[in-house]
Amino acid sequence: MTQAPETPKAVRRRHDREIIALAVPAFGALVAEPLFVMVDSAVVGHLGTAQLAGLAIAAALLMTAVSVFVFLAYATTAAVARAVGAGDLAAAIRQGMDGIWLAIFLGALVVAGTLPGAPWLVDLFGGSETAAPYAITYLRISSIGIPAMLVVLAATGVLRGLQDTRTPLYVAIGGFTANAGLNVGLVYGAGWGIAGSAWGTVIAQYGMAAVYLFVVVRGARQHRASLRPDAAGIRASARAGVPLLVRTLSLRAVLMIATAVAARLGDTNVAAHQVALSLWSLMAFALDAIAIAGQAIIGRHLGAGDARGARQVCRRMVQWGIVSGIVLGALIILLRPLYIPLFSSDPAVHDTLLPALLVIAVSQPIAGVVFVLDGVLMGAGDGTYLAWAMLATLAVFAPVALLIPHFGGGLTALWWAMTLMMTVRLVTLWWRTRSGRWIVLGAAH
Repeated sequence: MTQAPETPKAVRRRHDREIIALAVPAFGALVAEPLFVMVDSAVVGHLGTAQLAGLAIAAALLMTAVSVFVFLAYATTAAVARAVGAGDLAAAIRQGMDGIWLAIFLGALVVAGTLPGAPWLVDLFGGSETAAPYAITYLRISSIGIPAMLVVLAATGVLRGLQDTRTPLYVAIGGFTANAGLNVGLVYGAGWGIAGSAWGTVIAQYGMAAVYLFVVVRGARQHRASLRPDAAGIRASARAGVPLLVRTLSLRAVLMIATAVAARLGDTNVAAHQVALSLWSLMAFALDAIAIAGQAIIGRHLGAGDARGARQVCRRMVQWGIVSGIVLGALIILLRPLYIPLFSSDPAVHDTLLPALLVIAVSQPIAGVVFVLDGVLMGAGDGTYLAWAMLATLAVFAPVALLIPHFGGGLTALWWAMTLMMTVRLVTLWWRTRSGRWIVLGAAH
C-alpha cells in the first residue's frame, strides 16, 4: 500500500520539530566559551585591577583565535552531514577525523607561535606596564589549551553533522562547571593567582576534548572507520576551510572597524558602542543556533540527493529567521529599562545608547534571515561564494563607516552603517539561494 504524501502543514511541523531539536541545544553549547571567560573574569577580578586588565587582553587574543578557527566546526558539519545523508556513516566519521587531525596540527602551530610571541602580542594590544606581565602569564599558559579548543570545535562539527547537538550541550555544561571549580580552587585554594585561572581553563578544555574524542572514536570503531591521519583527507578539510576562514576574517574586520570608528567618536560613544555590540553579539548567538540547525539539515538533504527537501527546509528556516528576529528586536526594546543600568550608570551613555538600540532592534529581522541563509549555504558547502560575498560586504561597509566621524555622525549613524552591512549580506545571500546554484547533490560538494 502506497503511503499518502505529507500535507504542507505536516511537512512544516516535521521541519519545526527538527529545527528545535537541533537549535536549542546548539545555543547552549555556543555560549560555552563566553561563559568560560566570564567565570575567569569573576574569579580574577577579585585579585586586583591589574590582573583583571591582563586577563582582558589575553582573553581578547584567545577569543580572536577561536573565532578565526571556527571554520573547523562549520566545514566539518557540512562534510559530515552530506555523508550522513548519503547513508555512509563510516565516511562521515572519516571526514570528521580529518577535521580533528587538522585541528590538532593547527593547534600545535598556534602554540609554537604563541609561547615565544606572547610578549609581542600583548604589547601589540597596548597592555600597560602593570597589566602586561599578568597578560603574558595567562596567555602563555592558556595557549597550551588551544589544541584542545580547536579539537572541540572540529568534534562539535562532527556531532552536528551527525545531527547531534545534545552531546555538545552536555559537554559544554560539564566543561563550564569544571572550569568554575578549578578556577576557584587553583586561584584561591592553591594560591596560584592568575596562573591558576589559566591552568583551570586549560584542564577543563582538555577534559572537554577528551570526552569528544571518546565519543568520536567510539563511533569510528562501531562503523569501522579509520582513525589514522590521512594526508589527502586533511588537505581536503583545509581546502574547504580556507574560504570560510576568509569569510570569518572579513566579518571580524567589520567588527574591528566599527569599534575603531566608535573610539574616534569619544569615550561616551565607545562605551555605549561596547554595550550595543555586546547585546548584538548575544542576539547573534540565538540566531546562529538556528543557522547551525540549518547547516546540519541542509547538508543531510543534499547528501541524500533530496533537492526538494533542501528547498523546503530553506524556506522554513527563513520564516524562522524572520520571526526570531522580530521577537529579539521586541525584547531589546521592551527590556531596555532592565539591562541598560546593568552596563552603565552614566546618563550620557544611556542617552547615546538608546537610539543605537532602536536601530539594532529594527534590524533584527534582517539579521535573522542573514544568519539562516549563511547557515544554509555553509551546510551546502558553498564556502567560496560566502567568502566573496563577505569581502564585497566589507568593501561596501568600510568606507561608509570610516567617513562617519568626518561628517559629524555619531553612534546611531555607525549602527545604521552596521545595518547597511547586514542588508548587503542579505541581498548577496538571498540572490544565491534564489539562484539554486548552491544545490549540489551527493556525498561530496
